[in-house]
Amino acid sequence: MNVYFFTFGCKVNLYETENMKQRFSEAGFDISAEESAADIFVINSCTVTETGDKKMKKELRRLKRTYPDSIIVLTGCFPQAFGAEAEKLGEADIITGTKNRGKLPEMVSDYMKSRKRTVEICEYSRNETFESCSNKGYENNTRGFMKIQDGCGMFCTYCIIPYSRGNFRSKPLADIISEAETLSAAGYKEIVLTGINLSFYGIDLGKQLADAVEAVCSIDGIERVRLSSIEPEMITDDTVKRLSALEKLCPHFHLSLQSGCDKTLKAMHRRYLSADYAKLVGTLRENFPDCSITTDIMVGFPGETDEDFRKSLKFAESIGFAKAHIFPYSRRSGTTAAEMPNQVPQEIKHRRAAEMECAMSRSRKNFLKSQVGKVFPVLFEREKADGVHNGYTPNYTKVKILTKYSEKSLRNKLFYVKIVEAGKDHCIGEIVSNH
Repeated sequence: MNVYFFTFGCKVNLYETENMKQRFSEAGFDISAEESAADIFVINSCTVTETGDKKMKKELRRLKRTYPDSIIVLTGCFPQAFGAEAEKLGEADIITGTKNRGKLPEMVSDYMKSRKRTVEICEYSRNETFESCSNKGYENNTRGFMKIQDGCGMFCTYCIIPYSRGNFRSKPLADIISEAETLSAAGYKEIVLTGINLSFYGIDLGKQLADAVEAVCSIDGIERVRLSSIEPEMITDDTVKRLSALEKLCPHFHLSLQSGCDKTLKAMHRRYLSADYAKLVGTLRENFPDCSITTDIMVGFPGETDEDFRKSLKFAESIGFAKAHIFPYSRRSGTTAAEMPNQVPQEIKHRRAAEMECAMSRSRKNFLKSQVGKVFPVLFEREKADGVHNGYTPNYTKVKILTKYSEKSLRNKLFYVKIVEAGKDHCIGEIVSNH
């Protein structure tokens, strides 16, 4: 039986999908690269926004309409957070949440025998441990992703994640080391550490994020370690000092901001103020020369006035982000913010998003220009048919080599590259020497 996967959401979901693929393969199923060849469809859902829910439901209906005899599995955050609503989705033959996806191959096998619809959603307990999961590799990827943390207990007023993922849980260091060794043996030179709230790694184990990073950096063959999105409140001066001692750690920090207005941050139930954020950025830049700071910024949160937005915009411009993901607040049922008064009209949210996007594009352009003349080791990831090679510097600046360097592919190879020009969303470089 052939299984085809759909993934909605973040890098963590992609990691978990790869893990599910491996489990299905080990159970004797074939993983299909073509939707039309599949007998079984697995949808790994995300529920951060209601827009995401709508896309998932639309895909679910399309699959049942196009492949009426197939087996459709719905798993992930949506059923975990909204079990009763998920159960009403009659197109799905098997429904489960984020907790027991390891049982999916068994559940599918049972369904194939009985043809009895299965809905199995288990609630998280406060003392939940990290689900055993690891990956051996990633098709077509030069970077290996490793999930080391799950869950969140911060309950930001706009976020459904604590309800769909449970409380903080961390992967034991021994498992991290074992998986890093496996990825190294498979030829991966760079590993990206991911989590639902990565900054809180180890809070349940008496460890810190720095412990996990140090463990992966110690593995022979791994030349780069990169962090995915982190929250500001758990990155202390001591953490920065420990991380700065690791030569393999890439100096790129995706430091979630959400708003540069203190009033809005408090309404969001964020655990820092703009001054705390600015201080952390300064500490990172002091300890990591040529580091890049990227972020997420939300506009149009309930109660955000024009003055609040101006404060957020001014603060974001003062930081000098290398890149920022801008998004208008999306009302998420089940969260505190969804019931707040003074919801901002859609047209105002989109106008503010466009203005913030314009400002952050200028910031991006300034950052790219600041890279010109510098030399970085670049890990090449892919090349187009015309021979243009693409890769990333340690601070996650995308670099293109516009002339064909060799007849052979540069994929998964490191070269020192001098940045000679800044483009709109990338830099142009010239190879100086081998790494």
